[in-house]
Amino acid sequence: MGKTLVLAEKPSVGRELASVLGCKKKEKSAFSNEKYIVTWALGHLVTLEDPAHYDAAYQKWSMETLPMLPEKMELAVIPETKSQFSAVQAYLKSKEVSDVIIATDAGREGELVARWILEKAGCRKPVRRLWISSQTKKAIIEGFQNLAPGEAYDSLYAAAQARAEADWLVGLNTTRALTCKFGAQLSAGRVQTPTLAIIAAREREIQSFRPREYYTLRADLGNFFVSYRDKDGQAAIFEKDAAEALAKKIQGAVFTITDVKTAKKTVQPPLLYDLTELQRDANKQYGFSPKETLRYMQSLYEHHKALTYPRTDSRYLTEDIVPTLAERLRALDVPSMRPYINEIRKNGYPMAPACVNNARVSDHHAIIPTEEYVDISSFSSDEAKIYMLVVKRFVACFFPAYTYLSVKTEAECAGEHFVATGREVTETGWRRVQNLAEEEEESEQNLPKIEKGAQFTCRAYQLKAQKTTPPERYTEATLLSAMENPGKFIENRDMRAFVGNGLGTPATRADIIEKLYNTFYMEKPDGKHIVPTAKGMQLIDIVPADLKEPLLTAEWEQKLENIRDGQLEKDTFIGDIRSYTSRLVGAVKASEAVYRHENLTNKKCPDCGKRMLEVKGKKGKLLVCSDPDCGHRENLSMQSGVRCPQCSKKLELFGSGEKKMYVCRCGYREKAASLEKRLSENRATRVSKKDVQKYMQKQRQDTTTMADLLRQAMEGK
Repeated sequence: MGKTLVLAEKPSVGRELASVLGCKKKEKSAFSNEKYIVTWALGHLVTLEDPAHYDAAYQKWSMETLPMLPEKMELAVIPETKSQFSAVQAYLKSKEVSDVIIATDAGREGELVARWILEKAGCRKPVRRLWISSQTKKAIIEGFQNLAPGEAYDSLYAAAQARAEADWLVGLNTTRALTCKFGAQLSAGRVQTPTLAIIAAREREIQSFRPREYYTLRADLGNFFVSYRDKDGQAAIFEKDAAEALAKKIQGAVFTITDVKTAKKTVQPPLLYDLTELQRDANKQYGFSPKETLRYMQSLYEHHKALTYPRTDSRYLTEDIVPTLAERLRALDVPSMRPYINEIRKNGYPMAPACVNNARVSDHHAIIPTEEYVDISSFSSDEAKIYMLVVKRFVACFFPAYTYLSVKTEAECAGEHFVATGREVTETGWRRVQNLAEEEEESEQNLPKIEKGAQFTCRAYQLKAQKTTPPERYTEATLLSAMENPGKFIENRDMRAFVGNGLGTPATRADIIEKLYNTFYMEKPDGKHIVPTAKGMQLIDIVPADLKEPLLTAEWEQKLENIRDGQLEKDTFIGDIRSYTSRLVGAVKASEAVYRHENLTNKKCPDCGKRMLEVKGKKGKLLVCSDPDCGHRENLSMQSGVRCPQCSKKLELFGSGEKKMYVCRCGYREKAASLEKRLSENRATRVSKKDVQKYMQKQRQDTTTMADLLRQAMEGK
């Protein structure tokens, strides 16, 4: 019997698997022992072939060669990681290896990473699958005890292949068609384009918005206030004369309480985190981009082994996880959480029943802490923020509901209707753990005890002039919500039920948002709110109509799930995509739209002589050649991480070489060379965080020793 080759997705995971399996012998790109060889990919080592592989005519971008529809999609080794593929292929073909365990990420893309490597390497050896949700030693051991046959995941591989081939067909053909037709670097895709369309639609709403002035009226009844409501329950009064007349009408008048309603309200703990919900909260609270949150999560999952698998779309746990919850709570050594964990143990609080639902978990359960003790001081500050979000949500799910008494009082004066609402908290419950960070209630007054029929005299009134406001631009948090629930953007209400899967998946949404920045379709001028660029707005005007509809990609994801579940053949799906691609290309060819560069500069490209475009990237401004075939680009300025010594805002970096200059909006300017030299000298004399931790630990030890000596002296020892 030969050795088993274990194929991980990344070196860090490979090293961890090797450690657990006892593979101590270091080889080229692998660890081994008498039973296992553990090797790894570097993410994707294999991809779909470029168009030119199928036909030399595809080397030149031309409308005449479209659509590109190869009969059979073929695989290519990625040049940048060719040496790693060669090493893995050598192990796969080795006579020493008898079988293979796929240990890439447990998901659709992870399956694709491994299967494409096996296919390109020509491996026909028996395959088994490791499927785990955390990287702890315990999870790895249990995973190897419950390996599944590789064919159990054949349908998942088919879905992954279908996704990749369909994106190639639609994305490459549409991008080439748009670029050739309009003479600009344009790209489109079945997820990025409807996402951009959502942002563009919001921008048009804002541009067409016209503010209206309105008034609100409050009456002071002594111990409390009541607010005016019209017959439809609306507070706004749009006619100034009517508002002033109403105010005079109630001045000094008698209000009669017509109804008092008291109701007990119960709010259960929020569900656990999936990736999208975590990215949304991290953006709201810390300004992290979805990509940054995913990066920190990957580190907490792979390196620190503190959290479970991040790329999940479920906010629930399966019943088999419940017996592990006590151990996970014991492993949480976070000072701020200790009082709550002790309370859970003391009172025997169980996990909220709503959080446990086998039917709502497909590939992976919600993100929760692992059973492994971790030292939070070893995390970066940003990793610690993400970790604490997950920990707080996890611990909160063991606490009772948040309950309060809701009081609504209605009053009548001179034939007009007024209301007052109040809230009295009866049980803080889980909100103590969250520090009221979520679901903050509106500011509500403490109402005195009021009975129906009671009368009060209006002591004063407040007539406040306000203006209607346009809808707010998207942030990355609200854009994630829109991508997750795009039903409201579909005009046909009967079709909204088909978008349950949203735009993209939790694992891909961060990349889609980043791509829209990198292709200069959108920007964040204030660092928070997303604004489509002129290029992005024009693309939405010229792209085929159905490609910008959320329904398309939602139906697409549904069909991929059907392939995964064995309910749809991959070839049937791809056949439909090929036909759809032809229709898209035909629509672009027939288009009579016009594209205009609105950011063209007079500077000539040093490579081809065409005029350059000034664009705003995510990190600054740059010049990009207007010729799609050229691709030359130059940095103009970039947002640095260096703070202004005068106002502490981040400095912009302009120029290159000796002329590089740091500039701030407050007027501060300094040559890059002198500022960077000073910063370097400061860093050299700065005490590191680790040094401070070591010092504090030594101080505690010294203090303890001194206390022991004093106690011994007092006891006469």
